[in-house]
Amino acid sequence: MAENTFDAIVIGSGISGGWAAKELCEKGLKVLMLERGAEYKHIEDYKTANKMPWEFEHRSQTTQQQRKDYPVIHRGWAANERVMDAWANEKDSPYTEVKPFTWWRSYRMGGRSVLWGRHSYRWSELDFEANAKDGFGVDWPIRYNDIAPWYDHVEKFAGISGSLEGLPYLPDGQFLPPVPLNIVEKDVAAKLKQFYKGQRHLINSRVANITVPHNERSNCQFRNRCWEGCPFGGYFSTQSSTLPAAMKTNNLTVRPLSYATKILYNKDTKKATGVEVLDTMDNKTYEYKAKIVFVCASALNSTWLLFNSATDIWPGGLGSSSGELGHNVMDHHYNLGASGDIDGYENFTEYGRRPAGFYISRFANIPGDNKQRNFVRGYGYQGSASRQGWSRTIAEMNIGASLKEALSEPGGWRLGATGFGEVLPYHENKISLDKTVKDKWGLPVLSMDAEMKENELNMRKDIKDEMVAMLEAVGVKNITTYDSGHALGHGIHEMGTARMGRDPKTSVLNGNNQVWDAKNVFVTDGACMTSSSCVNPSLSYMALTARAAAFAVSELKKGNL
Repeated sequence: MAENTFDAIVIGSGISGGWAAKELCEKGLKVLMLERGAEYKHIEDYKTANKMPWEFEHRSQTTQQQRKDYPVIHRGWAANERVMDAWANEKDSPYTEVKPFTWWRSYRMGGRSVLWGRHSYRWSELDFEANAKDGFGVDWPIRYNDIAPWYDHVEKFAGISGSLEGLPYLPDGQFLPPVPLNIVEKDVAAKLKQFYKGQRHLINSRVANITVPHNERSNCQFRNRCWEGCPFGGYFSTQSSTLPAAMKTNNLTVRPLSYATKILYNKDTKKATGVEVLDTMDNKTYEYKAKIVFVCASALNSTWLLFNSATDIWPGGLGSSSGELGHNVMDHHYNLGASGDIDGYENFTEYGRRPAGFYISRFANIPGDNKQRNFVRGYGYQGSASRQGWSRTIAEMNIGASLKEALSEPGGWRLGATGFGEVLPYHENKISLDKTVKDKWGLPVLSMDAEMKENELNMRKDIKDEMVAMLEAVGVKNITTYDSGHALGHGIHEMGTARMGRDPKTSVLNGNNQVWDAKNVFVTDGACMTSSSCVNPSLSYMALTARAAAFAVSELKKGNL
């Protein structure tokens, strides 16, 4: 085999890229994985994971210089001394905003798989049918039954903890024992179910934290420091899970510091021939050849690559023949919710720091919901109950013995939740190349032009109102609400821009994640999504990637690619 020739090239090493590499390697293909960022090794590169709070120079706060250098990261909760090294350099890799867009990127091995929130939910048939039924976007080319076996496949390997609930609109999976609810959450779950006559469900969060040893990884230690990297391998990431599996085959070559700039295309064969790569250390360009290419660079960067792979046939980019490339940007909108005090549990406390809490599954606009709502689709909530910590004492102005006494007793219980709502696939919500602004390497950057519309704004009011009603129903007092607004991207669930579909005239990809215009190019990360549902999407990326990899290898063997 020539030095620069492989069976498959995988672009990106995050959740989707890691799965693509694992699946293709285990099926016998020689695979090159390209990562634009630096190496980031499991355990040894988790530099802060075992530090004590007082060992952080700035007590987890960021510096004035960091606030200046990372303005986007400082728009929300992601700015923290512990993880600043994880975020992409905003000066080197800028983007422009026609409308406000919060884009949090991590350019290093593993991508955001080390940083993700780990909530892992299956989509239901309701989600895959939604576009066809209410007319927004185009119909998904697959249904739940097409992906269900692949949900099984990825859950068994990744390790998803959860409880079997039998909910038709939140399908059960292959679960490890759940991260337990605490006594307050259990009682509230029972009260909610009773009050709403079985129509609302507060359940254990379903998370990619393993609660028992699994696949040569130690169980979660309940430290809740996941985003610093887990030395125990207690949650799924590329580093802890898919990369070791791929490396074990001896079929994987990893090339970090490799900025994929173009998919090379042969117009005679109508296939991609490989990938052009800019080495970010020596600034030289290299070409790598392959029979198939998996684009898993994260949703918007995958589409950037398709844009930048324009040819004289498709000046708008590879996959642009439908006119949909770059359109239909989606996210989940959140940054709103409610919380309050709950009495009667002063004799109970909890130990450790759970990496999860509870989930309230969708109840709006599903069979059994008799309320007339002024929006389509739905939302869910993530939340928890906990005792207040030491900071409550600040207002008491205690000193000396009185301070010590106050700190020796935990505070009262508080229960709260944050809503996560579906964003519709609007054609006018789009990204494009801004050819007037260049990145550090002289390449055009993305311009963001996307926003929430009336449907999402109406949904947000309902999210808040319903959360208050539920808290009141279970006896929560002193309820406060918040809505800090939401620019798309802030949910870190950016999706769409290279959607799947049934017709090459209205979509970029077919039902097997193949680019209609180049059948040996597969896009399996968030770019491929045709709608957004209201549950976290990463588990679906895993399943779609594994499914596409199996199809690609089958087609290769048949001589069709």
